[in-house]
Amino acid sequence: MEKETLAHGRVLDGLRIGIFGKGGSGKSTIAVLLATGLRERGYSVIVLDADSTNIGLSQALGTTYIPRPLLAYFGGMVFSGGLVTCPVDDPTPLPGSDLYLDDLPTSYRPQSPQGITLLEAGKIGALGPGAGCDGPVAKIARDLHLKHKTAEPVTLVDFKAGFEDVARGVITRLDWAIVVVDPTLAAVQMAVNMRDMVAQIRKGARPATQHLESAALVEIAERQYAQASIKGVLFLLNKIEDRGTEAFLQQRLAAEEITTAGSVHADHAITQAWLQGRRLESRQADGDIQMFIDTLETKAQETRLHAAQVN
Repeated sequence: MEKETLAHGRVLDGLRIGIFGKGGSGKSTIAVLLATGLRERGYSVIVLDADSTNIGLSQALGTTYIPRPLLAYFGGMVFSGGLVTCPVDDPTPLPGSDLYLDDLPTSYRPQSPQGITLLEAGKIGALGPGAGCDGPVAKIARDLHLKHKTAEPVTLVDFKAGFEDVARGVITRLDWAIVVVDPTLAAVQMAVNMRDMVAQIRKGARPATQHLESAALVEIAERQYAQASIKGVLFLLNKIEDRGTEAFLQQRLAAEEITTAGSVHADHAITQAWLQGRRLESRQADGDIQMFIDTLETKAQETRLHAAQVN
């Protein structure tokens, strides 16, 4: 029965997968490619744009319109008099964040030609002076859990560049994290940082809470970390120009006891799609991402089997 589940590609149903990386690593490219690859395997797929400044996911996926931001749906950010607070200052769960996809008005959930649903947590570029902290965007990304009446979708969360959202605790509500590693040593270091952060949480590390004035808030923050669902991190090389570059990155990561789960090779068509604001397509990258999905499904299945044996 377990082998049948893996063969039919259902092992990822309902999982929340975060995509992280340094600026310029190609996180959004991987989000689009991975969403497309999963959809081709028959998964129901949601992409949550949790990058508060970067734009272009709608065009890269080919949706017919840009989604209305979820910040508006949940009442706006606290810094502008709204209801959505920063998870660092207020770790309480976002009210109403566990809902069916169909409960959202269609203006919030456009679809791509392949049937991929795109959601946008929110952008801060037009909010004006004093509203530049994007903590509320991170809270939406952390807490939003969408269900579907016919299938449990795979939710891919495209986070902002860098490590800030990780420090805000967003990974406590993810099942898996993917770190996109481009050919830079800074990307290698971020991979190490993410590996260590997830390992600490899985071993029971608790968040910094000295800034919280309420004992009740401290309890909430610590409980969220204690109940973290993160199962592991996968490392995906991106923008690989040649075998020498790939081997060098693999060796540098191996020296840190990190094994890569795949490589996506550079394709000029991807660069042109982002430049021209059109749907992202790449036959080479599609093949690379399918191999990565094989690894992701295998890892998820192994983890599920191990959990069943322990219980």
